[in-house]
Amino acid sequence: MSTLAVVEEILRETAVPMSVREIVERAGVRLPSKSKTPDTVVARDLSMDIKKKGETSIFIRTSPGRYTLRALATAATPASVTLPASEVARTVSAAPTAAPGTSGTTSMSALPQRKPAVAATTTPRPRTDSEATGGGLVS
Repeated sequence: MSTLAVVEEILRETAVPMSVREIVERAGVRLPSKSKTPDTVVARDLSMDIKKKGETSIFIRTSPGRYTLRALATAATPASVTLPASEVARTVSAAPTAAPGTSGTTSMSALPQRKPAVAATTTPRPRTDSEATGGGLVS
């Protein structure tokens, strides 16, 4: 059984998003990898599956380091709600606005000015004989 098959089985059993560490702890000896760091193996396999298959992957990342099955995630997400145009207009008009007479942004001249960077001065050091002749080994 592959790593991803074991992960799929575990995520179906729990039906909730899980961290990689939780998946590995629950999998125990069922994981086919005998790696010293099974967390990284599972994380890599999940990430690569999602990256390669995209929307067709059975896995989905719910947050950094947490995964679930795509079917469970889409079943748990409510259908999108469409607001009537009057509600959209009311929501937009209630948004906070900038003070009168301002555009709501800070002009560049109002920002504190930075001092220009000063180039570091270096003094050349004298070359040694080995550098002057190429620095190779002398036979």
